[in-house]
Amino acid sequence: MSNFLQLLVNEQVKLYIRKSTWIMYILLGVIVIGLALLASFEAEQTEKYQSDNWRQTLKDENAEIKEQMKEDDIMHDFSTNQIEKNNFYLDNGIQPRSYDAWQFVLEHKFLLSLVSLFTIIVASGIIANEFKWGTIKLLLIRPITRTTILASKYVSVLLFALFTLLFLLIFSWLVGALLFGVNGMDPQMVLNQTGEFTQVSIINQMAEGYGLQLITLVMMATLAFMISAIFRQSSLAIGIAIFLMLSGSPIVSFLSEYSWAKYILFANTNMDQYINGSPLFEGMSLGFSIIVLAVYYVIFIAVTWTFFTKRDVAGH
Repeated sequence: MSNFLQLLVNEQVKLYIRKSTWIMYILLGVIVIGLALLASFEAEQTEKYQSDNWRQTLKDENAEIKEQMKEDDIMHDFSTNQIEKNNFYLDNGIQPRSYDAWQFVLEHKFLLSLVSLFTIIVASGIIANEFKWGTIKLLLIRPITRTTILASKYVSVLLFALFTLLFLLIFSWLVGALLFGVNGMDPQMVLNQTGEFTQVSIINQMAEGYGLQLITLVMMATLAFMISAIFRQSSLAIGIAIFLMLSGSPIVSFLSEYSWAKYILFANTNMDQYINGSPLFEGMSLGFSIIVLAVYYVIFIAVTWTFFTKRDVAGH
């Protein structure tokens, strides 16, 4: 166990002394700040509901939207949705909250795709770079099993994903708090769920949204890790992994007419389809997707272990 921990610490040190790692964090921070500045417009829009006559403000807004709908039918669905939302506030005596840090973090959960991208880059190179730089022999001559070395690298990838996710959450919240403030520690918001508006906890929505995307993050990181073990060129491994990540959904859509397409990895990584939508294919369920993902996960780990432990590096 001590050897594993030493290897894990060593992998983390090697990872975080690289300039490329810090460039990823800086880029993520810059994007968060840029999005926060853009979101300031939405924050200004919600300020009109903070006065004592917020009910009249909502009624006036509904009347204005109805007039616009008579002149322009293009935004009919959006306008109808906004009227229903305003009526929910009025009927339930709920004053719309001002835009704050919690909403900023929730609305920008798509940034987790960047965390996935950065994790793929790290996972794709963590083994391949050892062959590229010739340091693989220095690892293998130590009295440590290849399985232990492999496990330390895989856990290091998962730790990078975790630390990057925490950085995204904390930094986004701090930037949002500075620009928009914080409306308490148990924030609520009104959302349209299954065709009806309801008041929900923003924190629960954050946990659900980010939690569901973590499944995709882990699966893509494991896939990239496997590719890194198969190929000795980090650039090739990164290219293949990113290509699969970006083309996954289009591939599923292209093959949607075939029933066997439901067994494709990317048809099962989006768990949101079972909560806020409907399954992509008939016969799919939450349990089905979990089983399919578990099978893929075992295959990825098995292939990775086979290639790394059986490869001959004597002549490398």
